[in-house]
Amino acid sequence: MASLPNYLRSNRKRLALSQEEVAFLLGVKGMDRGVKVSRDENGVRVPSLETALAYEAIYGKPIRELFAGVYEKVEQDVAQRAKLLGHRVARRPRPNFQEFIASLVSKLAA
Repeated sequence: MASLPNYLRSNRKRLALSQEEVAFLLGVKGMDRGVKVSRDENGVRVPSLETALAYEAIYGKPIRELFAGVYEKVEQDVAQRAKLLGHRVARRPRPNFQEFIASLVSKLAA
């Protein structure tokens, strides 16, 4: 079963926090603070690295778990590019590099 793009809402609900409270913890200023959190939860916007790290601090879960679906997609993309890179440079003997690419592809394919 594929993961959801993110698990922000379920983690917020687990802690019984409102979107406005999470926005306050994130340091969002202004009137409609909860709107930013809502957009993050619904996948309308991709949070900055700083905001993603703040979510990690708030919910006590690693970014890769909070954004599991996004992480899985990125992981697949990296594995595909690693395979292509491995094929491109196969003409030049570089054992350390080829070993790195093989381990990256196998690690990400698992």
